[in-house]
Formats: sequence, C-alpha cells, structure tokens
Amino acid sequence: MKKIVVIGAGPAGAVASGYLVKQGFEVIVLEKEGFPRFVIGESLLPKCMESLEEAGLMPPLLEKGYQKKMGASYYNRENQSCTFLFSQQFSKSWDWTWNVQRMNFDQDLVDAAKTNGVQFLFGSTVTSVEIDGDYRSVTYEQSGEKKTVEASFIIDASGYGRVLPKLFDLEKSSAQKPRGAVFAHFVDQKRTGREGDDIFIYPFDDKNSWIWVIPFSDGTASVGLVSETEETKAFAADNYEEYLNFVRSFELLKGRFTEAEYKRDPTMILGYSVGVKQMYGEGYVLCGNSTEFLDPVFSSGVTLATVSGLLAAKLVEKELNGESVDWKTAYEDEMQYGIEVFRSYVNGWYNGELQTIFFNPKINAEIKKKICSVLAGHVWDLTNPFVKKHRTILSTLANVINIENKAVNVAEE
Repeated sequence: MKKIVVIGAGPAGAVASGYLVKQGFEVIVLEKEGFPRFVIGESLLPKCMESLEEAGLMPPLLEKGYQKKMGASYYNRENQSCTFLFSQQFSKSWDWTWNVQRMNFDQDLVDAAKTNGVQFLFGSTVTSVEIDGDYRSVTYEQSGEKKTVEASFIIDASGYGRVLPKLFDLEKSSAQKPRGAVFAHFVDQKRTGREGDDIFIYPFDDKNSWIWVIPFSDGTASVGLVSETEETKAFAADNYEEYLNFVRSFELLKGRFTEAEYKRDPTMILGYSVGVKQMYGEGYVLCGNSTEFLDPVFSSGVTLATVSGLLAAKLVEKELNGESVDWKTAYEDEMQYGIEVFRSYVNGWYNGELQTIFFNPKINAEIKKKICSVLAGHVWDLTNPFVKKHRTILSTLANVINIENKAVNVAEE
C-alpha cells in the first residue's frame, strides 16, 4: 500500500487525508501542536462544505450543533447595511455554512478522519524532508526522539507553520499591505436573532480598518479588529485596554458588548499575509495557508484550505495511480486563479469600490446575486462575470455608480 505523509492536521490536512484514505492509501498526518488548539479562521463559506462532504468528513460534523451562518452583513459609517444571503447566490451550492470555534471544529475534523482510517501523530515536529527521485522521506521529532518515515508523496498542509516553504526556500512576501488583527471571544448576551445568522463587518478609520463579529452557538462571539500594523499594536497596548474600550463603545454595535466579559482573552497576530514562489515540486505539494493567505475580510482562509486540500489529494491519487499530472495547470494555476479573485475583492474592500457597490441604494438584484456567489467562495465559477472579469468589473461598476450619483446631485441642485 502506498503511503502518503501529510504535514499539518488543520482543515487542509484533514480534507486531504480524509479523501486519500477513502481511496485506499495509507495516510499519516504529522502535527506539531497538540489538539485541541486555538486558531483563527472561525467563519466558513458554503464552498468549503462541498470539500468537507467529498472528503467524507461531513456526516459527524452535521451532528455537532455549530452556529449556522446564513450570510454576511456589511455596514458603513452612516449605519447603512447590506446583507448577502447565501440562499440567493448565483452559483449552485449549499445555501448556508457554519461559524465555528476552531478549537472544537478542527478536533472534530481530526476525529472524523481518524474514524475513516487516517493515522495522526501529534506533537511531531518535522525537522527535514528528503526528496531524491522516487525516494521521499520526512524526519520528525516526537517526545525528544527523531524518527523518519518514507512516503510516496508529501502534502504540506502546515498552515502558518509553512514547513516546506521554509525548508525548501519557497517563501516570498505578500503583495498585500501589512496588517494585523486583535481578537477575543466575548459573552454575547444581547445578540438578536438576525445577529446570530450572519457574520457582521463594520469598517472604521476611513475603510483602512474594520471590526468583525462572528456569533457562535454557545452564546459567545468572536470580535476582532483588523488594522494596519501600528494601529493593531496600539489596540494591543496596556494589556489590550484600547481594544476592549473600542469594542465596548463602538457606536455601530449599539451596545451589544458594552458590559460583556471575555470568554477567551485577546490575541494579536501581525503580518499574516504571505506568499510562496511555487506550490508544488517533485514528490510534494503545498495546500492551505502553506501557499498564500490574503486577508480575513471575506473569510477565505478555510475555504482555500479545504478546496486546495481536496484538489491536491485528487491529483496525488492520479499520480500515484500512474496517470500523468500537469501540476502547473491542474493545481497551481487553478488555485492561483481563486486566490486572485479573492485578492481583487480584498483590494476592492480597502480601496472603497465594494462599499460604493454595496451601499448603492439601487444595487441590481442580479448583480448582488453574482457578488454573493463570490462571497460564498465560488471564485472558480467562470459562468459568473464577477469571477471571470474580477480584475476590472468592480472598478468599472463603482465608476458607473459614482457618475450616476454625481448626475443626480447636479440635477437636484
């Protein structure tokens, strides 16, 4: 039986290993951390549900009682709102997804994959990887002892650990502006029904910063502030006092967290946007955050992780079964396309084009459906012009709206 080593037990690793063990391969997952462990990326998109389902992980997850997420709501400084409901998206897909506490969710993914036959070795730190023709091996340290396992193929799903990018000198800086986030979990006693259905995004500081609120099924919520690096550090100063004051007093939250207490203390992360020189090589492939992470504003992280984990696994299956695989076209170009679509929307958020579109009172219903599909993670659906023409369509539409608004203002004067 051919053996595959997966580095990392997060969503990308769980999906890749879950799929491959279903196809009859022996799969070993090496994970540095002990599970359960806390990590960011708590709001999923409908697209990732398809990957979880195909990897055979979905049945037990449906019984866990995660918070259903029906859409996403965005606000502007005038307290106008724009809600995208996944049931109204252009692409055919799940019409809901979940908000999850990753400590629980990732453990549940591991348990599901274990049930299907995947072997997980926690507390295993990969120290070296050797690839010489058909010989591939991974050396790791566990409980102070070094061990080496041979593999037919190696999948790096190590996330922010970025094992192979570091070992193989594949890292490169991201094109995204350096930003950071401060976040915590709060008791969310003042939540309304509507506030439990969506993720809420509120911009501040002239669109350079924004706040998220992600509700969970246990009556708590994740609240995070995303800003440029120095402002993020300021929020974290004095034991996160500035962060707490901001969340409690932020006007658009209407007192939702005025007296709320922490359920999980604040954490700061900086410089999370990263890239790689290439996503694959002889005998290995990178997936999830081992490739590229953009920005949390559209919750793309877990979706890109699960989609890349599944696609990588399918291509590994083909190659190990003797089929020829064009990794550049079938994997790297495919994944990069989705990343670039998300990048266009991330940039459109920070430059204000999306706010112009979202808060246009005359937003076209069909346009809204197509944008909703992108926000649902369907960034490979080329039947959607808001995917196919992602590089230009947002700026074009925003310019048209601005011209129309100016014409109305002139006419009123």
